[in-house]
Amino acid sequence: MPLALLALAVAAFGIGTTEFVMMGLLPNVADDLGVSVPAAGHLVSAYAIGVVIGAPLLAAVGVRVPRRRMLIALMGLFTIGNLASALAPGYGTLLAGRVLAGLPHGAFFGVGAVVAARLVREGRQARAVATMFLGLTVANIVGVPGGTALGQQLGWRATFLVVTVIGLVAMGALAALVPCLPLERRGAGGGVVRELRREVRALGDRQVLLGLLTAVFGFAGVFALYSYLASMVTEVTGMAESSVTVVLALFGVGMTLGALAAGPLTDRALRPTLYGALGALALVLVAFRFTVHVPWAAMATVVVIGAVGFMTTTPLQMLVMEKARHAPTLAAASNHSAFNLANAGGAWAGGTAIAAGWGWTSPALVGAGLAVVGLVIAVVAGVLDRVGRVGRVGRGAPAGRRSRVVARGAGSRGAGAREAGSREEAGSRGGAGVR
Repeated sequence: MPLALLALAVAAFGIGTTEFVMMGLLPNVADDLGVSVPAAGHLVSAYAIGVVIGAPLLAAVGVRVPRRRMLIALMGLFTIGNLASALAPGYGTLLAGRVLAGLPHGAFFGVGAVVAARLVREGRQARAVATMFLGLTVANIVGVPGGTALGQQLGWRATFLVVTVIGLVAMGALAALVPCLPLERRGAGGGVVRELRREVRALGDRQVLLGLLTAVFGFAGVFALYSYLASMVTEVTGMAESSVTVVLALFGVGMTLGALAAGPLTDRALRPTLYGALGALALVLVAFRFTVHVPWAAMATVVVIGAVGFMTTTPLQMLVMEKARHAPTLAAASNHSAFNLANAGGAWAGGTAIAAGWGWTSPALVGAGLAVVGLVIAVVAGVLDRVGRVGRVGRGAPAGRRSRVVARGAGSRGAGAREAGSREEAGSRGGAGVR
């Protein structure tokens, strides 16, 4: 495994921690700033808003920036946002700090996924992307529970100061371990506007849009349940509030197992992995409606939900990158906007079901329905893709293999990429884009 993937995973750990730790700190923040818990809950939404806005915007702005430099800059913005959150004198400034911290989230994972795929040979790209996402899943096992405990003992500001330090460490790791990848020239006249148009055209591809739509509905199924998991296990399962941290950590364990399995499975069969994960997610969410009444069964089901839910992320990320062909950065970043729309939409749908009087377990069934919608969209996309390839063959054009995310001529290993490092900096001064 290239050490550069470790640097990406460290950065992902910091991002995952700051994204989810606020959920455990809401009572502390509300008490300290003198606002209600529902008002403090807007701090979670503020981060998601930052992600949705920043993912396509920053990815578009950085289409001509060398990848390593872009990753470091994005982590710098993330670090500043967390420092601003830690030092915020009031509720309004904390809201602004959360939006600022969320802005680089999607762009980082979009650029990071492209870099991860270029660090390894073809056939192992999904595993490389999944390795980066491991940092995100480990954050739910270690970072979020640890940050919550730290905030409860030393105050919520201490948690964000620690995340700020993690951001600085990640910046150093990215600078030291991520190679300068060689630039791919796209011919004369490849200015910023033309490069941006190429990225936007790729984002408008039908398969890319269907992939993003699959992410919105499929992953919303996870968050319809996850957003109310703490209330379910205390109100329905009858577990103590102190057990909520354990349940959330088990969900993180499931996410990690799902990420580990998704990489090699996606490399072997992308669409079947996506179909299987979405179908299994729908089934296990229905099962949770019944297992939630038994503590050990509820905890076991939570692990499975985390696993199959997160197994959808790697194939969806690879799908939009491959269908965007040689301009995958904006599409990959927009995928994380889709995931955060799923976060907000799933939480809204689950909350609406509870408010309608359908009971604490109703978000599980709502989530199952959303997962089924995501599965239907994914299957339709697969059928359309197959029909399109058959049509191209009928017209005499080759159907093609899975399109490469790795630029032609790029080294398949980090060492080879390092040898070409000087060409990236020279190329960036000369105006060539990086893929």
